[in-house]
Amino acid sequence: MRKYILPLAVLAFLCLALYGAYTVSSYLYAPIEEPGKKKIIRIRSGWSFDRVAQYLLRENIIRSPLRFKLMAQLTDKASSVKAGEYEVNTSWSRMQLLSHLNEGDVRLHKLLIPEGLAWWETARRVADSGLASYRGFAAQVRNQELLDQHGIPGRTAEGFLYPETYYFSRNKDQSARRIVSKMLQQFREETDKELWPEQRPEDEHLSRTVTLASLVEKETSVAEERPIVAGVFQNRIQRGMRLQCDPTVIYGLGRDFDGNLRKSNLRNADNPYNTYRHTGLPPTPICSPGIASLKAAKEPAEHDYLYFVATKNGTHVFSRNLRQHNKAVRKYQLR
Repeated sequence: MRKYILPLAVLAFLCLALYGAYTVSSYLYAPIEEPGKKKIIRIRSGWSFDRVAQYLLRENIIRSPLRFKLMAQLTDKASSVKAGEYEVNTSWSRMQLLSHLNEGDVRLHKLLIPEGLAWWETARRVADSGLASYRGFAAQVRNQELLDQHGIPGRTAEGFLYPETYYFSRNKDQSARRIVSKMLQQFREETDKELWPEQRPEDEHLSRTVTLASLVEKETSVAEERPIVAGVFQNRIQRGMRLQCDPTVIYGLGRDFDGNLRKSNLRNADNPYNTYRHTGLPPTPICSPGIASLKAAKEPAEHDYLYFVATKNGTHVFSRNLRQHNKAVRKYQLR
């Protein structure tokens, strides 16, 4: 009988080892639960792994913080969890979950910034997205250090917050600086590629081009009209005529504009953006133009038009003199 003791002991040990290996493997690689469900979790900066494990327990993602911590220590992943917002799924294995938190594959949020927004309208979109506060965005728009870093002329980022679809993660302090910085960087990359591949113009010329482009952006959304509109403004400037551009007046009225442009607004010379009372371009851009309007401002169409009026279908009728313009106004506006 004794001769069977050792083989039985070895067999028992092997069975225990196999069972242990199976248990460990199941814990590491089997789904946490089936069917699984998506979860949004937020790991804060500075959290210890113990706190991360307790948080995952509260979110009903793991059941044993101790075993999860032991797994992380044995795989040398306990100190590599990155802060951020994550989308996870409880159908994942615990090892897959831990690897996901180590890789920092954080959840990205879409931020759509269309052409033609003033900086405060962009700030509202950012605030509504939860990526940063309105106040924080407003501060960064005026951050001179940031403007200088990106080569932006002037005292604000107005006109240079490039319209684009962005994707950002939500971080601890919801900093607006990274968002403004990305938009300014995008402006530089796109304009350097599309407008000035060899050399960016001097600050004065750059500012003038962006300002003219912002007027074009607000006046027409018809692609083929943009160079023509830019040419109209160019012609009026060269002749010393006032631009008489409603969107500039509206911009000068600021965030409290109620949507009703009054004659008193057009007469108000205290508004530096009132191009009915002041000659030349307004002091700054009035919105962030898209690349098509920037191209139009860089190379306005050559013609002798001095006026334009909108029609009901969104296009414009262009005129060479005031008599033609008044006739077009009577036809397309006064009716």
